[in-house]
Amino acid sequence: MMRSAPKYLVPVALLALACTLVSAYDPSPLQDFCVAINSSTSAASFYTVPSSFLHHMFPITGNIMEVFDSPISDGYKLFILPAVFVNGKFCKDPKVVTANDFFFPGLQIPETPANRLGSNVTLVNVDKLPGLNTLGISLARIDFAPYGLNPPHTHPRGTEIIVVAEGTLYVGFVTSNTDNKLFTKVLNKGDVFVFPIGLIHFQFNVGKTNAVAFAGLSSQNPGVITIANAVFGSNPPINPDVLTKAFQVDKNVVNYLQKQFY
Repeated sequence: MMRSAPKYLVPVALLALACTLVSAYDPSPLQDFCVAINSSTSAASFYTVPSSFLHHMFPITGNIMEVFDSPISDGYKLFILPAVFVNGKFCKDPKVVTANDFFFPGLQIPETPANRLGSNVTLVNVDKLPGLNTLGISLARIDFAPYGLNPPHTHPRGTEIIVVAEGTLYVGFVTSNTDNKLFTKVLNKGDVFVFPIGLIHFQFNVGKTNAVAFAGLSSQNPGVITIANAVFGSNPPINPDVLTKAFQVDKNVVNYLQKQFY
């Protein structure tokens, strides 16, 4: 509904424009559920203000979605503030939520690893299961070919706990500077291991048969940074001089590694 903006909304509008993306860190929910929807305009705010105010306060309207003449007041402009995001997802109206919003089928189906590393991760996060929104949890299935590797990576927003369903995995993580201590374990069927949030970790199938593991993560969207991809496959590429000095190797080695990711 369109309305004139009272004076107290001016600082609120300025704050909203300065912080167009506000993201919470998997907070405790304040309601039973908040099923995610992808629309960012459904929570946008509509205000009418005097034209002089708009031009004085917002000479560049890059942070305003739209500005046009108000249909209800001469000399006024209607502007739309961008929506404020909570974990990147808005809530669906609870009245139209169904059981399917909390359901994801097919995780029992093996996925054949198609990459050179011999592993495949099927992630069930908030993008695939909207009912996870604000609940601070997600799930993944990891399929390994014989001697397949889920390479060193981190989850910047979540701790990971895995259970081996089939096969034998060599797993581990490395602590932060300056110790950089390596913790490793060989896991068999039914074994469980935890990787603390943000630390580099890996899983390697040391068996001659396929292996399967299931992982729980303490975020609806834990994110993943694969170390080799990020360092040698960034877009645009990191200057080879930087990597040559960082890794203390010949520049030709860096050039070769960067070519593997392009």
